[in-house]
Amino acid sequence: MDRSVPLVEIWRGELLESLHRGHAVVCDGRGDIVASWGDPETVIYPRSSAKMIQALPLLSSGAADRYGLNTEQLALACASHNGAAIHTDRVSAWLDQLGLGESDFRCGPQEPADIPARNGLILAGEEPCQIHNNCSGKHCGFLTLAQYMGAGPEYVEIDHPVQQAALAAFEETTGESSPGYGIDGCSAPNFATTVHGLARSMAWFATASTRSDQQSQGAIRLVEAMMKHPDLVAGEGRACTSLMRAMGGRVAIKTGAEAVFIAILPEQQLGVALKITDGATRASECAIAAILVGLGVLEVDHPATRSYLNAPILSRRGLDAGVIRATEALTRGF
Repeated sequence: MDRSVPLVEIWRGELLESLHRGHAVVCDGRGDIVASWGDPETVIYPRSSAKMIQALPLLSSGAADRYGLNTEQLALACASHNGAAIHTDRVSAWLDQLGLGESDFRCGPQEPADIPARNGLILAGEEPCQIHNNCSGKHCGFLTLAQYMGAGPEYVEIDHPVQQAALAAFEETTGESSPGYGIDGCSAPNFATTVHGLARSMAWFATASTRSDQQSQGAIRLVEAMMKHPDLVAGEGRACTSLMRAMGGRVAIKTGAEAVFIAILPEQQLGVALKITDGATRASECAIAAILVGLGVLEVDHPATRSYLNAPILSRRGLDAGVIRATEALTRGF
């Protein structure tokens, strides 16, 4: 039975033109639900919203320190980047540091979302490569860990030590045994969990400073890197980047394909996870902005916020045609 609830409305004139349903959870450091909408026990793929979990073994193993990884590289390990030069130049340098090349990736080529980068490839008559893949930073992290472990080159296989380490971190932080996995767009396994489990994991990251174990210390470093380098986590024109900038380095947020979004709030020691059931990114961006406003960490009238929450819909001539807004059910949940 579908227990999703309406979270985001699209109005055009006086008519409710579209409605996006979903599930969302705010979780505290004990794993308890502070607020929820829909069914917290709905099983989802977190997609790229879980990249900081996949990056945990890179730090807890000692690989990040062994290779002297900096905060930019840690942010890229958690990124779904635009493929702009600020991303691809750093990924290329990371591969060089490992003594590896583009052919060692297993993520596949992808056309960059960054328009100047895309136009540059077209003008040069070149095809996009795996370095342009939005997950190439994560795959640099996988390659670093594989090299540190002395493991084989097929690091995206489910039985590879890198992916088994990622699964162990995933189940530890979500507090749940994953019921299975799917293959993500970058060819790596993506482990399923409940919306509550994903929020619990984000709360685990948010409360990492209260613990002294090596895994938690790695979590602190990953979250700090994301908040320090929002431009590397996504890129210009992206919700992750613009909203993290608007919150002044106090909160880390991350999108995932098919309308998943998470937030890590270290000051409040809270974690957030949401999933829009129809997979619409415009709705997940609006919903996460509404939740962050409700939690008091994002200003409702900040220009970045207004790009996603209560965002005007304009005609191609710039006429006011409608609005994208959160439902009353979502905003009154605080």
